[in-house]
Amino acid sequence: MSYQNLEIWQLARKASIDVHTMTLTKLPKFEMYEEGSQIRRSAKSVRSNIVEGYGRREYKQDFVLRLTYALASNDETIDHLDTLHETGSLADEHLYIQLRENLTQLGKKLNLFIQAVRNGHQSFK
Repeated sequence: MSYQNLEIWQLARKASIDVHTMTLTKLPKFEMYEEGSQIRRSAKSVRSNIVEGYGRREYKQDFVLRLTYALASNDETIDHLDTLHETGSLADEHLYIQLRENLTQLGKKLNLFIQAVRNGHQSFK
């Protein structure tokens, strides 16, 4: 099995692509290197931490740690998204709601996955 088979990674991949596209097409130019840059980095960090955790899955504590980092980065991404919306930089209400719902769903699934690893994962090391 590959990390690419994990639903959480698939959702994180889609979210990072959607956020990236949003920052390039829907934000004012001045946000490209400000909040736009921050939200792109945090969204990409979610999927990267899932991949790194999966690569360390033999070590339960490392796996949980990286998944927790992914969850924290997802929360950070939601906060950046809220900031963009609240300041009027992201004026597309429908897009904001869609992205926020997707990120919220990803956070819930990450939480469930972390609990499953904590409760059922067998570490070999």
